[in-house]
Amino acid sequence: MDARLQQYEDKMKKAYDYLEADLATIRAGRANPHVLDKIRVDYYGTPTPIQQVGNVSVPEPRMIQIAPWDKSLIKAIEKAIMASDVGITPSDDGSVIRLVFPEVTEERRKELVKDVKKKGEEGKVAVRNIRRDGNDAFKKLAKEDVSEDEIKQLEENLQKMTDKYVKEIDVLVEAKSKEIMTV
Repeated sequence: MDARLQQYEDKMKKAYDYLEADLATIRAGRANPHVLDKIRVDYYGTPTPIQQVGNVSVPEPRMIQIAPWDKSLIKAIEKAIMASDVGITPSDDGSVIRLVFPEVTEERRKELVKDVKKKGEEGKVAVRNIRRDGNDAFKKLAKEDVSEDEIKQLEENLQKMTDKYVKEIDVLVEAKSKEIMTV
């Protein structure tokens, strides 16, 4: 691939990966350990991801269980979860913390699907902005003795790349929407 196109490919891939990670944190009735990805626990003065201070498991479809390696962290983990936007009150029995996900209502599912579609649109806008930046950069190449045909070819390849990522985002959004609407 042309080095001039590679930087735009990398940026589009990053935009897609960001969206994918963001959608993974949306809970859809099923317990998904990724909802804890953004939560940090104060571990001896250092904000640390929950996955690094204990074992995170899903023993049942609607429950996440966190078994901290250091039992003195239980209150700190609960506090971090309460302060986050997960929206679930943790319960503990002295050795493990449980997060029980309530059944999601039909109305809430529809709201979540709207959120997913909105995030998908934002992802597509990001990809299109990268395309615009690329096209602007390619137009400036005309001043550097690059042929019109070569510039046209770069723009066409950038458009194909944009179409590919927009299509992938659509597939991702569709899959997440389907997952949310599945009871």
